[in-house]
Amino acid sequence: MYSTVSSNEETKSSSPAPRAGKEDKLLRLKKFWKRNREGWMFVLPLVIGLGVFTLYPMIQSLIWSFFNYTGGIYYYPVGFGNYIHIFTKDPEFWKVVGNTCFYAFCSVPIVLVSSYLLAALVNLPLKGVGGFRVVYYLPVVIPGVVSGILWKDLFDYNGLFNNILGLFGQHSLFFDEESSVKAISSIFLMNLWSIGGGMILWLSAFKAIPAQLYEAAKIDGAGVVQRFFHVTIPMSMPMIFFNVITMLIGTFQYNGTLTFALEGRGYENALYMYAVFIYNEVFAVGSKYGYGSALSWILVVFLGCLTAVLFRIRKKLYMGDDN
Repeated sequence: MYSTVSSNEETKSSSPAPRAGKEDKLLRLKKFWKRNREGWMFVLPLVIGLGVFTLYPMIQSLIWSFFNYTGGIYYYPVGFGNYIHIFTKDPEFWKVVGNTCFYAFCSVPIVLVSSYLLAALVNLPLKGVGGFRVVYYLPVVIPGVVSGILWKDLFDYNGLFNNILGLFGQHSLFFDEESSVKAISSIFLMNLWSIGGGMILWLSAFKAIPAQLYEAAKIDGAGVVQRFFHVTIPMSMPMIFFNVITMLIGTFQYNGTLTFALEGRGYENALYMYAVFIYNEVFAVGSKYGYGSALSWILVVFLGCLTAVLFRIRKKLYMGDDN
């Protein structure tokens, strides 16, 4: 009898435990909200914006990629039909992939090295160097549409560059109708127009390098060139990796300037890039929203794999092959 009563009392005493646990969690939640509500209120517009203008369109485009959707009311499911058509029946797809890969893997090193050397130059303690920084950065604030129209006029048949090349019996490579390599190479010149954006990032990396390292290198007898290769470059490796990732992603999505220069194609599709291809399929040709969404997700998967490979290489370089 005594054991039964005691067991009942233990059961009664232990029964409020879940409720107490829930109350503790609610109390902790209230305290957390009270401590952090100002911060959450500040980031709430950003969270809503990302959800409405980024996350929702991504999910919607993934759904559309499995449908024959042209913007109307009805969806026609095709499964992987869009993806199969892209890889097997679209002759323009492999052309734009080749153009984009050539452009990306050549443009990134050129812009990376040019902006790095420019930043090293304007980082020197010279009089009036701040004015040069402003001048080099100004082209970055010009919108892509304006830049595209500007460069289209410069590279036009009667444009400035073509007239200069005409003095030497040549013609503008931007409108080359035979070789994609020559046509795309002229875009590298356009990219040098806006290397001021990368220059700012490099300057921030240079300013973060401790001055004691340069002083120690001077004491050891290192000259300017030696300090650049043995102090500046190694200490800016994190920023180099960041710029390589962001530049590769940006160049594979390059479309702004080209969209307004011969519709981004050039002669014989010599300048046709992947992002311009997506734009034309969705907005310029026939409102192929499903087909364009499939093209977009192929690009997303490719860039994700490429980024993962680069992170793997970085891990190997920093930690060795044993990890």
